[in-house]
Amino acid sequence: MYRFLMVLTISSTIGLQVWRTLFNNFAVEVVTLDGNHIGMIQSLREVPGLLTLLVVFVLMIVKEHRLSALSILVLGLGVAVTGLFPSFLGLLFTTLIMSIGFHYYETTNQSLTLQYFQKHTSPWVLGKMRSYSAASNIAVGILIYVLTSVLNYTQMYLLLGSFICATGVWGLRQDPVDRSVPPQHKKMVFRKKYWLFYFLTFMGGARRQIFVAFAIFLLVKNFHFSIQEVTALFVVNNLINYFLSPLIGKSIIRFGERKVLSLEYGSLIFVFLGYAVVKSKIALALLYILDHIFFNFAIAIRTYFQKVADPQDIAPSMAMGFTINHIAAVFLPAVGGLLWMVDYRIPFVAGAAMSMISLLAVQLIRVQPEVSP
Repeated sequence: MYRFLMVLTISSTIGLQVWRTLFNNFAVEVVTLDGNHIGMIQSLREVPGLLTLLVVFVLMIVKEHRLSALSILVLGLGVAVTGLFPSFLGLLFTTLIMSIGFHYYETTNQSLTLQYFQKHTSPWVLGKMRSYSAASNIAVGILIYVLTSVLNYTQMYLLLGSFICATGVWGLRQDPVDRSVPPQHKKMVFRKKYWLFYFLTFMGGARRQIFVAFAIFLLVKNFHFSIQEVTALFVVNNLINYFLSPLIGKSIIRFGERKVLSLEYGSLIFVFLGYAVVKSKIALALLYILDHIFFNFAIAIRTYFQKVADPQDIAPSMAMGFTINHIAAVFLPAVGGLLWMVDYRIPFVAGAAMSMISLLAVQLIRVQPEVSP
């Protein structure tokens, strides 16, 4: 299962990174979109995340590991055809296809990780997966940096999307299942005792969408970052995270979820305020890197849930968590896009306020750090 999730996680990361690296420049330079269009596309991108609760019903007819592989196949298809539809409606369509694959894989990925790895090892496994993702992003960033001189957007989307499809086909041929793992409930689970997990997940989704929808767009639209500069920023960012991600997992094991998440939320208050006031390209690039580092701390929300949850609740609760994560994500980018047209700083100030609320809420976590036997 570790090898299976490693390969598919790398593919999922490549797919999202290719789409995200090229998207803003493709949207501005080729499709000539503005902030309100970007907000609408980003909102639609999160609709499949809102509907991940349907994973519970899909699992009645498809095994969870096979759904993971099928999701990668769909993700690759969405990426591959993006350049073939250079219009606002075309980007809406291809974004939806890509997003279905990405979100359904992430739901099953988190579920399988928490099912197959014990409480004192799952933070390390999640950290290693983030590390593999960072290494993959470095390779993709370098590749795109080189390919931009010889291929156009359509050709790059098609080439890299086809590779992702191939790994999805590989995944369909694998059988990593351990029959001793407790069977999961095939129904939606929503329990009062998980309320803090639900709340932190909701706030994380809302806050994260401000970053995803507008941070890079800020760099491209207001500070005129080229595709080469955006790609170089991604490479540097992921090089740092390649080394830090396993350490974050170990920190969760040593210090516990409350302390790690407190550091994340407290730091993000200043990061978001920085986006609103900083005028230097270098300073903004540093804020972007810090934002990504602290984003990796969010795995502590899932490891916290693993410690308080019933084992049979993991798969349906991960699906429910993804849905909750995307409630605000569906409308917030569109609203943020409209507010951007008034003043681009408003979405980032809102992100700082959300970080403050999360910082207060996380103090209610009362789980002792896990110690390896």
